Amino acid sequence: MFDALSDRLERIGQNLRSKGRLSPADLDAALGEVRTALLEADVELSVVRAFIEAVKTRLDGVALSQSLSPGQQVIKAVHEQLIEVLGGTSLKVTYATHPPTVILLAGLQGAGKTTTAAKLARWFKQQGRQPYLIAADLQRPAAVEQLRVLGSQIGVDVFSALTDPVSVARDGLAEATRIGRDVVIIDTAGRLSIDEALMAEVKAVSGATNPHYTFLVIDAMTGQDAVQTARAFHDTLELSGLIVTKLDYDARGGAVLSARGVVGRPVVFASDGEKLENFDLFHPDRMASRILGMGDIMTLIEEAERTMDQDVVADAAGRMMSGQFTLDDFLSQLNQVRKMGSLGGLMKMMPGMSKDIRKAADNIDDRDLNRVEAIIKSMTKAERTNPTIIDGSRRTRIAKGSGTNVAAVNQLLNQFKEMQKMMKQMAGGGGLPGPLAKLAPMAARAQAGGQLPSGLGGLGGPAPFTSPAKGGSKKKKKGGRVTPPKNR
Repeated sequence: MFDALSDRLERIGQNLRSKGRLSPADLDAALGEVRTALLEADVELSVVRAFIEAVKTRLDGVALSQSLSPGQQVIKAVHEQLIEVLGGTSLKVTYATHPPTVILLAGLQGAGKTTTAAKLARWFKQQGRQPYLIAADLQRPAAVEQLRVLGSQIGVDVFSALTDPVSVARDGLAEATRIGRDVVIIDTAGRLSIDEALMAEVKAVSGATNPHYTFLVIDAMTGQDAVQTARAFHDTLELSGLIVTKLDYDARGGAVLSARGVVGRPVVFASDGEKLENFDLFHPDRMASRILGMGDIMTLIEEAERTMDQDVVADAAGRMMSGQFTLDDFLSQLNQVRKMGSLGGLMKMMPGMSKDIRKAADNIDDRDLNRVEAIIKSMTKAERTNPTIIDGSRRTRIAKGSGTNVAAVNQLLNQFKEMQKMMKQMAGGGGLPGPLAKLAPMAARAQAGGQLPSGLGGLGGPAPFTSPAKGGSKKKKKGGRVTPPKNR
């Protein structure tokens, strides 16, 4: 997502970094390149114009920071405006005083509304809520059954009936109230394009249920059509916010910036994969940092905290520090990392990664990890504990047992040998070598809301950009919350 835009903006940053002073002509040229980058990313023209003017305003008459070069100051302004355009701050959904809180999902067919409804229900369930799904999409034959299947997977009840969308929504809401559910999510019908029948139907469903929140589900790959779609739905329903799907695709991403800029409503949630767990609150600051090649350390930390077994990690860490790291430990750690998602996706979140490394991350095949696991599991307990006993005949046996070849076994053993050397260095008081030594304090600074390490995003020198963290500043930017629930 945003790969092309990220590459262009990173090149602009590198060009600016080489200049000790910026003339007005240099600034105009740089902003012209930013304008071109946004247009090529399919951002709507009016949004691009407003973006460039806002960056100019941020730079106009502002004294240069002593810790930043002029080029870095420009990138800082672009970064801050990206955050603003993407929504300013992460938004928190508030709940109705008198449950249930009603959420209506609208959008075109193919945007992923039905799957998003299930993902949203799962998210609310993780927040300790009792969600309830209403299948009011009676246009697509498989929509009701799809929602039932997804609902059963996450343990959430689904209301459906073969009447009409308005009656289904109204009766479903009454049933949710009767059984004490506190969040109701209504899946509505979509069309391949906007038409009067679609708008009349979704408006009638909205009128019958009086939702507290109306979210437009928008496909990140939509392009310029996102503007027309967002305007039409906002004029009809008065949207509360946007939910963006397919953020994991290699799309230009202009739909996100365009829709947000045109309707003035924030992106509240984002989906970055097909699995039901690939869904969370949208963080504008983190997305802006990723667009500018600065990584996303806070999401990485949160994902590790959410998915990793802390006891297993602590035990392995103790064995590492004692110099007793075995192939069993390695396999255990590998499986812990795999819970966090694809290796390519994780590498892109790491701050300080060069553009070439991020490009290479796209080519990482997670099936290679399956082969590594097969090789290790084809070893005996003694071999996993002490790989030095693995001679030529054992390597041949392991290769056959894992369905690989001797070269793959040799490569794994050589890499593990290097890892063991690193672990022994750590155990001997040498500390974490190389880049790993920076990770712990970097995470601590990010957790505390402090500055990220220098050199991020190709800027060189101090990085002025921070990521708000739990426990950090509570100051909200103007417009930084979803409109509070209406009294129903």
